[in-house]
Amino acid sequence: MPSYRVTIEYDGRELVGWQRQKNGPSVQQHIEEALFNFCGEEIRIQGAGRTDAGVHALGQVANFNLESHRKPHVVMNAVNQHLKPVPIAILNCEEVDPEFNARFSATKRHYLYRIINRRAPLTVDAGLAWLVKRELDSEAMREAAAVLVGRHDFTSFRAAACQANSPVRTLDKLEISREGNEIKIRASALSFLHNQVRSMVGSLSLVGTGQWTATDLKAVLDAKDRQRAGPNAPPYGLYLTAVDYD
Repeated sequence: MPSYRVTIEYDGRELVGWQRQKNGPSVQQHIEEALFNFCGEEIRIQGAGRTDAGVHALGQVANFNLESHRKPHVVMNAVNQHLKPVPIAILNCEEVDPEFNARFSATKRHYLYRIINRRAPLTVDAGLAWLVKRELDSEAMREAAAVLVGRHDFTSFRAAACQANSPVRTLDKLEISREGNEIKIRASALSFLHNQVRSMVGSLSLVGTGQWTATDLKAVLDAKDRQRAGPNAPPYGLYLTAVDYD
């Protein structure tokens, strides 16, 4: 039974997230239906990360098995054809060892959060970035982000519904850069808690407006209390950009 690994790009604006749900179409559902229309097999795919409703991906990864052998480029082209006009695309497909698991074999996940900092409404980037009209001090945000890097108990930055066994995570990177009106926040770790990136971005935005300092952010981290953190940044500014494997 051949195993395949696919890299996926999607616009999450009209989707309920990665995982199949009863309240609307998901990325997983659309790809599984496309696979069925291609080969007639009932297939369940395993994703590297369960992105929420509205979150986008530039490099989501998934794996699945087929009953009969198909060349990877045939699988990719056929699935993309059956996905139309849904904004989901298979960027790459390759055969892998049957032991490969997109979720459990991953060694690092990379996310990008986009903020457009201007007073004018968004047009081209509407639904693809968070519009913050109040002036943000990106340098203050960059300096404050350093307190979150490393191994910590991130209880203050996890969703109440988070199902992770432990709130302890090692945040390998939290970098902030600015070019004109756009602020990019890049985060990397083996794994993240539910809503962790959006919660950290929301709290960093309070540093950017001058309402908080780096010391305040550190106090929130140390408090291990979700009520102390800032609001979650909107989902539509968040992108899963890549997943690393050995």
